[in-house]
Amino acid sequence: MALSVQAQLNKWGSEKTPFVFLIDFECQKPRCWSLHEPINDFKYNFNGFTNITPNSPSEDILETTFEIKKSPISFEAYQQKFDFVKKQIEYGNSFLVNLTAPTKIATNLSLDYIAHHATSKYICYLVDQFVSYSPETFIQINNGKIVAYPMKGTIDGAIPNAEALILSDTKELAEHATIVDLIRNDLSKVATNVKVSKYRYYEHIETQQGAIGQVSSSIEGTLPPEYPSNIGDLIFDLLPAGSVSGAPKNKTKEIIAEAEQMERGYYTGVAGYFDGTNLDSCVLIRYLQADNMYRSGGGITAQSIALNEYEEMINKVYVPTF
Repeated sequence: MALSVQAQLNKWGSEKTPFVFLIDFECQKPRCWSLHEPINDFKYNFNGFTNITPNSPSEDILETTFEIKKSPISFEAYQQKFDFVKKQIEYGNSFLVNLTAPTKIATNLSLDYIAHHATSKYICYLVDQFVSYSPETFIQINNGKIVAYPMKGTIDGAIPNAEALILSDTKELAEHATIVDLIRNDLSKVATNVKVSKYRYYEHIETQQGAIGQVSSSIEGTLPPEYPSNIGDLIFDLLPAGSVSGAPKNKTKEIIAEAEQMERGYYTGVAGYFDGTNLDSCVLIRYLQADNMYRSGGGITAQSIALNEYEEMINKVYVPTF
């Protein structure tokens, strides 16, 4: 009988076998590949660790001809989802819910072209299914130290004083504090000496649609010496990523399923690689499907305003600058 993906990762970890993994939000379709074998259907670039060749696809699309047209769901449709989530928060069933929705786009760029040319910290391309050009780390492990970088808070980077505005926003502060507390508790399941090493720092991201500002924090802990033998358990114990689910996780996942009325699949799942000792991984956001449906969203709290959240969802529909 074939091993489960979780058990397979534990086995490879104990053998120091390098591998790549891809796990969907619902944990129903996890996949993994040993790096001792060629991987044809999954292309990736994890902070420079990549199997994407420098050869461009046959398309010859210049930056000046780039096109993207967004057709989001109506504000009225979004507000129905938002109002449901807001009521659940008012009932005390959740403190923070990551609400997402699909946006249909029209573009002259293929998934393959984007995977080869987009500039992002992480690129994941499941051939003929989706491409994700994510700026968000899930976890990193280096020499027994585990670090998470939850990203929560987005602003139009072209706004004057964008950094100061978002860092002083009380709604964004509350949302970010909730996620940091959640991730700190998550890491405490697998590590000791967990601490917030850097709180709410600003990052500037250039896109074809203009600049975006993002706010992240850094949380770290110390793993036990035998962690490679339990690397699959460790990864699955931390799922789903707190920044794309909410708090508390289990009840919030139920609220998400009811509000969104569709599976997320690999969107907001995680992907990464393990080299036998160290690991790097990302949250699968900034996500475009083969049917030209782009998935995006944001965190909803008691202080959230529907129109602001709707606009943030649309602003996250972009392709990174080539």
